[in-house]
Amino acid sequence: MQILEKWFHNSGIKSSRMGPQKKGPTWLWVFLAVCLILLDQLTKFAAVKLLRDRPAKSILPGIFELAYVENRGAAFGMLPNKHILFVLFALVIVILCVAAFRRIPPKRRFLPLQILLVLIFSGAVGNMIDRILHGYVIDFLYFSLIDFPVFNVADIYVTVSCVLLLIFLFFVYSEEELDILLRPKRRERYLRELAEKIEEAKNNSSKD
Repeated sequence: MQILEKWFHNSGIKSSRMGPQKKGPTWLWVFLAVCLILLDQLTKFAAVKLLRDRPAKSILPGIFELAYVENRGAAFGMLPNKHILFVLFALVIVILCVAAFRRIPPKRRFLPLQILLVLIFSGAVGNMIDRILHGYVIDFLYFSLIDFPVFNVADIYVTVSCVLLLIFLFFVYSEEELDILLRPKRRERYLRELAEKIEEAKNNSSKD
């Protein structure tokens, strides 16, 4: 119950037993995002120290290598030398992730969406940090077997999460559930009904 009440505080939905309201993600989600971003930055730091100006290191011969690359384009090297544009694009992605996250109802069924949005957010921030600090993104993971473009941990966050997000939106959630997510009035009504159910359950448990 406490977790749900905290979420209602954060989402701005009023309840009869909720105190002052505050906005923003809970500390747990913030902690997860910080950990993911730190993991991305630490792996890039290690790549600079161990791989820059050195030959690629073969991990699985003929399949996978560690190779230092400074990517001045978009994902996988597309559209090179558009630094400011990519920073602005990443900033838009970050803002959209936060806005979408705050619209998700506090229901366990929507937990995958929250996790995927945090992963996309973390990947966008991780690469944005590189562009702001260095003017390029540090890549170092290379599948030589298929000659796949060199990438990094943040790219994994974003790519895998976007694919899974599309799968969930098209094949897992119903039209009614998507309607709740996309329409603010429908969402607010759903949250009020959920808050009423929580209050009713608490009252019933106190009577018992």
